This record gives sequence, C-alpha cells and structure tokens, in this order.
Amino acid sequence: MNNSASYSVDGMSCDHCVHAITEEVGQVPGIAAVSVDLTAKTVTVSGETIDDAAVRAAIDEAGYTVV
Repeated sequence: MNNSASYSVDGMSCDHCVHAITEEVGQVPGIAAVSVDLTAKTVTVSGETIDDAAVRAAIDEAGYTVV
C-alpha cells in the first residue's frame, strides 16, 4: 500500500522548479512518485515509506522552502 504526503513549497514558479524538485525528491529512498503543482504551490509524494525529514531536506537541497 502506498502512502502519500503533500507539502506547501515557497518559491516555485516555472518548469525548472518542477524539474529540480522532482529530481531531488525522486532520489529519496522509498519515494515512488513526485507530483509538483505550480498553481497550488504543492509537492505531493507517494511511496511505500515516506521519510518526512528526508523529503523536506531534498526540497531544501533543490533550493526551495517547505512552508
């Protein structure tokens, strides 16, 4: 069964943002899918196990801030 979590992220505005976040968060162990919604300014992840701290760190590493 997949779990999911959504994060509000500040600073996203373009396709580059989507690519950067998708790439960083997609490398987090246990994450199967990453969905970025620029309009809603959210990142939704799903997978068997979701390490909240690791996802937040990956978003930060991509240059964005979880709010």
